[in-house]
Order: sequence, then C-alpha cells, then structure tokens
Amino acid sequence: MQPLPVPCPAHLIPIATGTDAFHDAYRNAMADSAVFVAIEGEGNRWTVKADALTAGSGHVVTDAVNEEIRAVITRLVERREVDWGAYTGPVYFMMHGVRDEERARELAAALQSALYGDLEPLARAVPPTV
Repeated sequence: MQPLPVPCPAHLIPIATGTDAFHDAYRNAMADSAVFVAIEGEGNRWTVKADALTAGSGHVVTDAVNEEIRAVITRLVERREVDWGAYTGPVYFMMHGVRDEERARELAAALQSALYGDLEPLARAVPPTV
C-alpha cells in the first residue's frame, strides 16, 4: 500500500472497518512514519480516527494546532454532526456518528492536513460559527 499523500484527497482516505483492516492501516502508517488517518463504518454512521504517534518522535503537532482541532471537534459536537463522546487529542482524535461516508472522508482528510500543520482544509470543512 502506498503512503497517503499530504494533503490527502478525501477519496483516498482508507476505510478501516473491522479489526484486521484497522490494524493493517495503522501498521502501514507506522511503517511509513506517517500520521494515521482512516474512517470506519458503524452501521449507518461513520467514525473518523487519526493518530499522530504513528508519524514518529520527530513529528510535532503544535499546541496551536491541537487547540484548533479541539475547537473544531467541539463545534461538530455542538452542531450534532458527531457524537458527544468525541476524543479531542492531543495525539489521538476520534469522531463517532458522522452521518455519511463522504462527510467522514472530508473530515478525515482535513484532520490529516491539520496534523501536518495546514489548518485551511479544516477551516473549510467546519467553518467557525459567526
């Protein structure tokens, strides 16, 4: 499997539904020293997962990036786009209850970009409340 590009187009975000698929995607990210990002189907909803640990000790996610990701996930919870049990980092992120695969892919791709320091895709995917 090829490493995911950075930024990763949404259509390339892997589906890691099931233990074997999840472990394979996670091991691949670790072998590539890349941020792990994937989506999982859960009935008629989707989960977005990301983990910066797989990128190795040289990969740094700044406090400012972590704070922005946390704020975005909080907005998604408040808007009821993801379930209240979302995990907001600082290293591992998870959002349950995403309504469809397309939105899950969009959020996962934006989260991956943010974990590499580019917050613009995240701002486009989840604009601040005005």
